[in-house]
Amino acid sequence: MDAGQVLQQQLLRAAEVVEEQLDDELRKLDRLDEDGMEELRERRLRALKKQAEQRQLWLSAGHGEYSELPEEKEFFEVTKKSANVVCHFYKNDSPRCKIVDHHLRALARSHVETRFVKLDVERCPFLTGRLRIKVIPTLALVKEGKTKDYVVGFTDLGNRDDFSTETLEWRIAQAGVISYAGSLLEPPDESRRRPADLLGRGGPKKTIRGRDDSDDSGDDL
Repeated sequence: MDAGQVLQQQLLRAAEVVEEQLDDELRKLDRLDEDGMEELRERRLRALKKQAEQRQLWLSAGHGEYSELPEEKEFFEVTKKSANVVCHFYKNDSPRCKIVDHHLRALARSHVETRFVKLDVERCPFLTGRLRIKVIPTLALVKEGKTKDYVVGFTDLGNRDDFSTETLEWRIAQAGVISYAGSLLEPPDESRRRPADLLGRGGPKKTIRGRDDSDDSGDDL
């Protein structure tokens, strides 16, 4: 075997070694990718399991439905058990309270992370005084046991009776008591709301009482 053949065999062997090394590195990368994908799948499964467990805890605590509290002491129990609470202080003879009921029923179903309740102001004189509620309907927005904000009357909802569920959802989200994917900087476009958002055929008409104070779309207690 002459020198040229020896050199050719050496080069061929070197190429084979390099190819084997590349194949080995590719196999390692493949294994790493598979392991990485498996780890991601396991993380996702753990997250889904945790979400399912949390959802079940919420449902067992009364989340997912809009319920009435029989007496004011129940308000304190609810705010202890649930991190996020929306409480509607209402009167039976108020048409605007019935409008709020309509929207809160829908929001309770779509925001299981939050407890939605209502409380008759005539049954809770102590709590009404403590929270300084003077106009109905009023929504108390409670987070971690502390009242973060209030929605008083319909002033923040466009001063109209036919506001959409999305508008109320947006307003409640300002207090951080519900998970909200939209923009908090501006309310939803009222012109795009679905007919189903309106109460009755064609929805109730816009009504503004025209009072000079900030609660011009609510009723005094």
